[in-house]
Amino acid sequence: MKKLLFTLLAGTILFTFSATTAKAQSYKTGLGLAIDFGDGQTLVGPHIKHFFNANGAINGEVLFGKHSTFLQAMYQYHGQVKGASGLKWYIGGGPSIQLYDGGSSFYLVPMAGLDLKFKSAPLAASFDWRPRLYLGDNNSDFNAGRFGLGFRYTF
Repeated sequence: MKKLLFTLLAGTILFTFSATTAKAQSYKTGLGLAIDFGDGQTLVGPHIKHFFNANGAINGEVLFGKHSTFLQAMYQYHGQVKGASGLKWYIGGGPSIQLYDGGSSFYLVPMAGLDLKFKSAPLAASFDWRPRLYLGDNNSDFNAGRFGLGFRYTF
């Protein structure tokens, strides 16, 4: 019984220490400003990024531009860039809904980019390539020239 209690106590202490160490290297949630630009209109608005594990994050954005509002939710898979502290690469994607006078449009948005967490401040920035695939009633369209910038205060 003593061995079992000791093993459980030691495991709990090690798990707590490793979870605290991992949290100090990165961030859990960030709130900030997103800019979506490239071919077509420039969109700007608030966004949130939340890591639910070491590699997986959800990025949500509400973007405004030229009589339209875009609601976007993207899954991102992150990996560490070796030799670059605080820098991660990511790939992912998700749906985007455009709301405008008289209707709405649906897009699929894949993405690939870099996320940088600054060591000395609670700030993070990201840059990604995010082409858009429009899915319409009778036609579809692909816009490869879209990019994103994100600036976040991290928690």
